[in-house]
Amino acid sequence: MARLLRLARRYWAVTLTLAVGLAGVVLALVGAGAAVQWLFSAYALAIGVWQGVGMLRRLLRGHWGLDVLAITAIVSTVLVGEYVAALLVVLMLTGGEALEDYANRRAKRELDALLERSPQRAHRVEAEGIVDVHVDDVRPGDVLLVRPGEIVPVDATLVSGDTAVDESQITGESVPVDKHAGDLLLSGSVNGQAAVEVRAEATAKDSQYQQIVALVAQAAESRAPVVRLADRYAVPFTAFSLALGALAWWASGDPVRFAEVLVLATPCPLLIAAPVAFIGGMSRSARNGFIVKSGGVLEQLAKAKTAVFDKTGTLTHGAPELTEVRPRPGFDADELLGLVASAEQYSSHVLAASMIVAAKARGIRLQEATSATEQATNGVVADLGGREVVVGKFAFVAAHAPGAARTAIAPGELAVYVAVDGRYAGALLASDRVRAEARPMLERLAALGVRDTMMLTGDAQATADHIAAEIGIARVRADCLPVDKVHEVAAIAERPVIMVGDGVNDAPVLAAADVGIAMGAKGATAASESADVVILVDDVSRVAKAVEVGRDTVRIALQSIWVGIAVSVGLMVVAAFGVIPATVGALLQEVVDLITILAALRAIGGRLDARQASAVPGARVAAGTS
Repeated sequence: MARLLRLARRYWAVTLTLAVGLAGVVLALVGAGAAVQWLFSAYALAIGVWQGVGMLRRLLRGHWGLDVLAITAIVSTVLVGEYVAALLVVLMLTGGEALEDYANRRAKRELDALLERSPQRAHRVEAEGIVDVHVDDVRPGDVLLVRPGEIVPVDATLVSGDTAVDESQITGESVPVDKHAGDLLLSGSVNGQAAVEVRAEATAKDSQYQQIVALVAQAAESRAPVVRLADRYAVPFTAFSLALGALAWWASGDPVRFAEVLVLATPCPLLIAAPVAFIGGMSRSARNGFIVKSGGVLEQLAKAKTAVFDKTGTLTHGAPELTEVRPRPGFDADELLGLVASAEQYSSHVLAASMIVAAKARGIRLQEATSATEQATNGVVADLGGREVVVGKFAFVAAHAPGAARTAIAPGELAVYVAVDGRYAGALLASDRVRAEARPMLERLAALGVRDTMMLTGDAQATADHIAAEIGIARVRADCLPVDKVHEVAAIAERPVIMVGDGVNDAPVLAAADVGIAMGAKGATAASESADVVILVDDVSRVAKAVEVGRDTVRIALQSIWVGIAVSVGLMVVAAFGVIPATVGALLQEVVDLITILAALRAIGGRLDARQASAVPGARVAAGTS
């Protein structure tokens, strides 16, 4: 009941129209028929004036919509005394607008679970101790404490010790970056496992994270609005309807004919078909693991020509995984991996978890250490069954094993070196793996007409080229800052452009693209808030599914519109000969609306997804039923 009351208040025009209709029924039952005509006519004209003001404002901005025909129908039916028909036209007009608004609100509500990720508090070091302050109160020169796992609140210089920070949300780099005293830490990056002191170099407003947020707002404001699908048919449909009504009036000499034609010409199929289809399309999207924020986004997806991708976390998994074990003579691969994973149990480095997972996957039993120490950002030394095992960077391991030698690595790879009892034991290689679904997704996009693809990344050129070649992307731009990505997307000629990313650094370009798609499964909220589509599962194949849903939805919406128009035109021609009274015509228009709604509801897509799942092996998961 509370939900119905909220809807009634939000869509007050629909509620008021129904209330007026109910009041008219009551008045008619008590014998006050004349009052019904005055009530319906006055209310319909009031709504017509209200809609007319909005129509004039839109016309002054150069936007011609369906309002002209609806308002003309309202006025003409009132003038010829067909007040019941006038009220029915008002109900359809306000109802269509409410449906469209409801579709957009429903999609946006799905995003409420995504948490806001933005630095809010800072720990300032003062003479009397550590004081928590709002991030906006931090000034350049302030010394701040950043605890393990906390977000760096402002751009700052590291002044104490070493640490490793996760900059993936800022630069897109998946591997934690080692920082030493004097190095710059960017706001929005996440500190490692060591508490450090930093000196603020900028206010919150002028720091990297906040500049990205500002770019998002600027890009969103500069993006052109999408014209509603139905409005594209407004001018020809309006011109035809007015011409037919005028011809019927001229031929018969009866102005009632004009109203009778226009009642059947009210653009209900146009007003209702697209919103109902888009509600269905957005419901289908949510069922398939992604959220589309508005019907206009589905239109843009349906027309997309170019797809641009971030690399880390989008085309790749975003976390390094073990790819190869290179033992030295005297050690075998499983033994070396077991020693490394056992030692890494006592490390907080992001690679430690990868080594442990890899060892467990091979069924290797991990040992407990008698003692273990970690040198932040360098490596760990552990005593495993009386053997000293050193794991970490080359320089750190070489200090314990003078015979250590660097191993060759490919673009995108990194090496973890190992020494056992002062003897160099080998290296383990890790890399950020390409998603298995990335290449099939690109092939599916090409089949859907999105053949122009590009990669934009903050990673090095060699790494970007390696990944692009593996999945079949020809155009690559590496070493990109957020503003570089915005400029690259703005320069693309083949539009509409889809941009797919996952991090804070992608938020500006997601807002600047015609359609921004965020990989939101891991909570990259700045990206999600600026995107038009948010993928809620960790599966980039949903990008192709989103384009597919967009195309199906627009196709069904257009079919429904043309079905409605065809039936309306047929009835209008009959009404032009005076066969259909205005009130009967308004009721027949309700039948047209029902036909249109039933046709548009096909966009919910249950049968489409089921048919695809049965036609393609493995498509059940891709269709979002997992």
